[in-house]
Amino acid sequence: MPSKQGLTTEIEQRQRLNMLQREVGRLLEKNVNELEDDVWREVDENPALEVDHERDNDIEKTEDGEVYRETSEQMQQNDYGDDDDLPSYRYQANNRSRDDEYYTPPIANEPSLYDYLNEQINERELTATQQIIAQSIIGNLDSNGWLQRTPKAIADDVTFNDGVEVETEQVEQVLDMVRQLDPPGIAASSLKQCLQLQLERKALTPHVQMARRIVGQYFDAFSKHHYDVLCSALGIDEKELEQVVHDEILTLDPRPGAGFSSGAGEHGQQITPDFEIEVDGDQYRLTLVNNIPELQISQTYSALYDRYGKERPVTRADKELMANVRQKYDRAATYIKVLSMRQNTLYNIMQAIVRRQIDYVLTGDETALRPLVMRDIEADTGYDVSAVSRATTNKYVLTPWGVKSLKFFFSEGLKRTDSDEEVSSREVQAALQALVAGEDKRRPYSDDRLCQLLTAQGYSIARRTVAKYRDVLHIAKASQRRQINPQNKEQ
Repeated sequence: MPSKQGLTTEIEQRQRLNMLQREVGRLLEKNVNELEDDVWREVDENPALEVDHERDNDIEKTEDGEVYRETSEQMQQNDYGDDDDLPSYRYQANNRSRDDEYYTPPIANEPSLYDYLNEQINERELTATQQIIAQSIIGNLDSNGWLQRTPKAIADDVTFNDGVEVETEQVEQVLDMVRQLDPPGIAASSLKQCLQLQLERKALTPHVQMARRIVGQYFDAFSKHHYDVLCSALGIDEKELEQVVHDEILTLDPRPGAGFSSGAGEHGQQITPDFEIEVDGDQYRLTLVNNIPELQISQTYSALYDRYGKERPVTRADKELMANVRQKYDRAATYIKVLSMRQNTLYNIMQAIVRRQIDYVLTGDETALRPLVMRDIEADTGYDVSAVSRATTNKYVLTPWGVKSLKFFFSEGLKRTDSDEEVSSREVQAALQALVAGEDKRRPYSDDRLCQLLTAQGYSIARRTVAKYRDVLHIAKASQRRQINPQNKEQ
């Protein structure tokens, strides 16, 4: 039977392990920018923690001998054993100076929608309350530039979050002003209103007037491609309708906010990749982007910690000082260890993803993506699904094929009808897109027909799955894909 002291020690060890796991999970959820902010905040708050400027530019980051950077040869030997078993591609991780910007995606130079609108708002003569309301409105726009919250909900937000009591009518007045900003169609609450706002800015010609009637009075018929109803209601023939639709409506932008950088975070924070993959033929290098400084426990606190470890405090002041030193010292040591564990975990999970999706990594061919779920990574790394989920949420990798969310590499699998092979849902989605692209736009394929054609290509797929993939790919229903005169439109 274990002694009372031994049981107490075991409980304390479990509690410390649970605390470490919670802290690793907290840091694992953060992307590279959020992690850097957290590190500097911890340095500011804890005098026992400081930047080791001598090691800050060293690419190997260690704690207690644990290295999360390995050379290609070390990693290959660890993974495959004998040299004869090594694959043709290589693994390598390193860390860049926080001043390096080579990995920043092109979108980083584009303004965010929030900043673009805020600039225009600052040029308007608004009261302080109107300014707060306007910023709340543009802060609630989605990636399309649409406003999904109601004026009443925004009034409540301002009242509770900013401590300024406002009425719904005040929000509606400011909202009308915001909708006058560029780009046209911004802050609409629906597609219909988005198009109406843009048509209102066009010079009033007969065709623009007709386009306003189509969108304002017959939007349901227009969206369902009921062109015979439109011709009858407007008293025009199909040729003139085609001209109005083609010249005045299809030239409008249904997503006026989509041309701006959205980023990961509020108000258009720009995406900074957490990883970079460089490819050279059949070789690649995986880099964990590292903008955080090298940390150490300050010499002052280390000396005090050693001193109080040897001397027994006599006065009450000494006891309080000793407790404070130990608390700050332990907090700093724990943070350094947790940070190292977070980096190790994140790198190992990404390494496992890359290995699973090596065909895509080397070629950029999305049809080469294999079915992958988080439990696969759990099996490969030993980290549970919750850790894999945290590590892949709001994280990005810069590849030769563009900046990709880590979630991009995961997809469900479907069985082929002609073999036991399982294929990625993205491969099936690509086949679906190809079928829709090649269909006769006067008689587009129904979901049932698409299901038959995909089955004929060897994909075991149900009709409801076809409908689901259509939604994912933003492909409209067959009735909405029908065009009046696709040949003329292309010309």
